[in-house]
Amino acid sequence: MGLGACGGFVANWLTLPLPWMLGAMITCTAASIIGLPIQGPMPLRQPMIMVLGVMLGAGFSPDMADRAGEWLISLAFLAAFVGVAGLSAYPFFRKIGGYDRPTAYFSAMPGGLNEMMIVGGAMGGDDRRIVLTHASRILLTVLIVPVVFRFVSDIDMTDRSRFGVALSAVAWQDYLILGACGLVGYPIAKVLRIPAPMLVGPMLASASLHLAGMTAATPPLLIVNCAQWIMGTIIGCRFVGVARSEVFRTIALGMGSTVIILTATVFFALLVYEVGGVPFQSAVLAYSPGGLAEMSLVALALGVDVAFVATHHIVRIVYVVVAAPIIYKMFLHKEPPETDLPTQ
Repeated sequence: MGLGACGGFVANWLTLPLPWMLGAMITCTAASIIGLPIQGPMPLRQPMIMVLGVMLGAGFSPDMADRAGEWLISLAFLAAFVGVAGLSAYPFFRKIGGYDRPTAYFSAMPGGLNEMMIVGGAMGGDDRRIVLTHASRILLTVLIVPVVFRFVSDIDMTDRSRFGVALSAVAWQDYLILGACGLVGYPIAKVLRIPAPMLVGPMLASASLHLAGMTAATPPLLIVNCAQWIMGTIIGCRFVGVARSEVFRTIALGMGSTVIILTATVFFALLVYEVGGVPFQSAVLAYSPGGLAEMSLVALALGVDVAFVATHHIVRIVYVVVAAPIIYKMFLHKEPPETDLPTQ
């Protein structure tokens, strides 16, 4: 955990995307590869996943539901984008990467790193390959998009204060509500046999209460960062004993899939611009498969409608988390997954 914290501090100082998760993950992955005797804090995994689910649900608000009617065309195309991007990247991982079906499928989905790791692992995929693939995609997307937009605007990626609140800014009643979303949402989702119940249950419970206007609170930034730090540390420690060549190969495949998905992003951004009249910059940021906070920050710096961009990223994650496991079970759940990565 100490190594993960050091990585998080450095990544945050460098203003990398998802710094506390990716920084901890990179540091602990490097420690795993060189053979240090490390082990992840596995008992903390479940509560941290629940915190992340509540955080995702807190991204919804009543005004988003009201304004969503103005964005029906782009939100409808967003569902098509998820399908096209996933279907385009899936054969790449199957044919070029040699991945088994669940690992290729959930690596190809343009969803969040945490979400696809959890759901993909629950469906029988190799969560180590999945998380490395998505980490590569997020890093490249968040690095490439701002560089391209810097030709027309100055973008400051250093200010993250807008994406969280202090511990004291949340009332004790809201702490109880947010905590209840995790404690109640998880067992209900488990009883209903919803995929990845630790994540999806709290997310749906939190989203329901926020959409109903019962609370507008978001998990404090310190708690969210701690959850990302713990998850990144656990992810990095999963690579103990995995061959270096396999780690580097997985990252290279992640880069290849990023090119495929970004190509689909530009195509659908042009389509939404022509059909729905949405500004091209807004459409690119809304469809880019990067982190919600980072893409929202770019939108804020460019003067683009942040609510539009944030809503599309939240809906994209919901599309993938809810629909991807269902579609996989219906059409692709036929082949047993590979269980192990090559070891050193």
